[in-house]
Amino acid sequence: MLTTLSSYGLRSDHCYAAGFASIGLSFVSHFVSRGKKDDSKAQADRWGLFVGEWAPTFFALGVALKLEESTTVL
Repeated sequence: MLTTLSSYGLRSDHCYAAGFASIGLSFVSHFVSRGKKDDSKAQADRWGLFVGEWAPTFFALGVALKLEESTTVL
């Protein structure tokens, strides 16, 4: 799977950037959802947590792709 992702041009830097973007999007989605009149605090928390849970996946893929890149260069 990592070789396929790498062959499509996905690099570890892209995954790291997606992880940090996910953290920022988590804050934004929480506060945007919190700002709506008909949304409750619980719903805003769920949105923030849902998006925030993507970050570890992106960071793990970034580490795996970094290892793939280092073995490919050798």
